[in-house]
Amino acid sequence: MPADAADIIIPAELLPADGRFGCGPSKVRPEQVEALVAAGTELLGTSHRKPPVKRLVGAVRAGLTALFDLPDDWEIVLGNGGSTVFWDVATFGLVRDRSQHLVFGEFSSKFAAACAAAPHLGAPSTITADPGGHPDPVAEDGIDAYALTHNETSTGVAMHLRRPAGTTAADGLVVVDATSAAGGLHWDHTEVDVYYFAPQKCFASDGGLWLAACSPAAVERIEEIGASDRWRPASLDLKIALDNSRLDQTYNTPAVATLVMLAEQLDWMNSNGGLDFAAGRSATSASTLYGWAASRSWATPFVADPQQRSNVVGTIDIDDAIDANEVCAALRANGILDTDAYRKLGRNQLRVGMFPAIDPADIDALTRCIDHVVDQLA
Repeated sequence: MPADAADIIIPAELLPADGRFGCGPSKVRPEQVEALVAAGTELLGTSHRKPPVKRLVGAVRAGLTALFDLPDDWEIVLGNGGSTVFWDVATFGLVRDRSQHLVFGEFSSKFAAACAAAPHLGAPSTITADPGGHPDPVAEDGIDAYALTHNETSTGVAMHLRRPAGTTAADGLVVVDATSAAGGLHWDHTEVDVYYFAPQKCFASDGGLWLAACSPAAVERIEEIGASDRWRPASLDLKIALDNSRLDQTYNTPAVATLVMLAEQLDWMNSNGGLDFAAGRSATSASTLYGWAASRSWATPFVADPQQRSNVVGTIDIDDAIDANEVCAALRANGILDTDAYRKLGRNQLRVGMFPAIDPADIDALTRCIDHVVDQLA
């Protein structure tokens, strides 16, 4: 056995073509980098209020509408700051008074915390589940926004998006954090009012930008609160973001490079068959990863219910006799990156990104590399 896990050499014929399996930021396709180079003189370093950048923003909005197959009366709104900032944006511009939150991991808890801390909102309702599963929303009097998470990045739990039984958008908006799901998992727009995300996961771009697909009911709520006397910082004002998005721009200067990479990824997805194509790649990868884990005596899918296992973030528990950190160290020494468990979950576990940009064949190669490392460590 090697003296150090990092000394293990994985045979070249086992290695994936690309060793990036991180859960965010995620693998960037070479074509996205080429798009950046091509944009170097026309877009990068130019005014975001001028036609070239506005056309880019318009292309992103149109590309997302096509990818999600949204009705004409839905709108794509965007602004700077990523999903973390959008939680604050939502406390000012989406929640009228009280929200209900499904909490089943690190990230689903953060929007609940933001609403609890907002002095102008009533105390939120929370429904919790232990990591590894998710609760379901329940209709509740006095709730005007139901906060769901499509995919909990920290645990690899995905949920089928449904309104609380017996409710409509008039009873309460369904507001979904889709940061690691958007572009890799299917969803039904009739069950959702706001589907928001950042582009550094399935869309293989950089962070620092939030985007939200908004139903007519959500737009009505944004305009209602926007016309009220509620104080809102301009950079967190959802009505300002909506008005600017309709002009194919952002309130303040965006990272144009992020938009270029996002637009290229959307072109790739839509030109190859849209969400069926993108989600299909992730589903193939997930079938490979979970099937492999189930066939090993020392590996187990962390999420017990197959219906709740994510197709974009796979979490695999490793037997305590094998140190998952050593497995990750050996993989990293061989150019296979970012398979570590989520730090706050505290499990002897691997976490594997299976976003659309990741070739399903590389997931298969990854499993063979893990087998080789475990054999060497034994």
